[in-house]
Amino acid sequence: MAEPNFPPLPGFIPMKPCFYQDFEEIPDQHRNMCKKMYHLWILNSVTLAVNLVGCFAWMFGGGGVTNFGMAIIWLLLFTPCSYVCWFRPIYKAFKTDSSFNYMAFFFVFMAQVGISIIQSIGIPGWGVCGWLATLSFFSYNILIALIMLIPTLMFTAVASLSFIALTRIHNFYRGSGASMAQAQEEWATGAWKNPHVQAAAQQAAMGAAAGTMQQQQTPSTPQYNDNQM
Repeated sequence: MAEPNFPPLPGFIPMKPCFYQDFEEIPDQHRNMCKKMYHLWILNSVTLAVNLVGCFAWMFGGGGVTNFGMAIIWLLLFTPCSYVCWFRPIYKAFKTDSSFNYMAFFFVFMAQVGISIIQSIGIPGWGVCGWLATLSFFSYNILIALIMLIPTLMFTAVASLSFIALTRIHNFYRGSGASMAQAQEEWATGAWKNPHVQAAAQQAAMGAAAGTMQQQQTPSTPQYNDNQM
């Protein structure tokens, strides 16, 4: 089993990485989408950090300390939880073509999309600089409202990109012929956590991808009738 290499931590921190992550082990047909999901997770994490700055400015302008405190919780809790709860399942699903991991991803990521939409709306008291909070603060302090507008736009981008990603992955999953019954079978048999089964599934997925690419690269031989010779 490969040694964990994520998250990369400096040597002075007395902790070790918890996960192994290498996009080269993802089959070619999924690698690009898997990287995009990783970048989406990074964007979501950066947005939560920028939102913390926006809520600090909001508190400085008289918005109250509750939003700033909630923003800290959003950042500290949802950054690692989003990685574990929806990026790792889709990473494993792309790697081993596991229906169970696809279903786990869909279940959690649909909630992520809903949360992103709520964050972009910006309900006061929720610790997010969304549209409602930002637009209403323009009448009090334009400078601080402009600072709050930055995470608001970022939350909107995260919500939009998350919805697009969910739609694309769901369309691929439906087109692959997988089903809920297959996911339930993987759960019942424990195949979703068996490393030997996962390795075999990964080899099969990579073999199928290689075969498809080889067929696409093989030039077709023109056929001629005897009358054309």
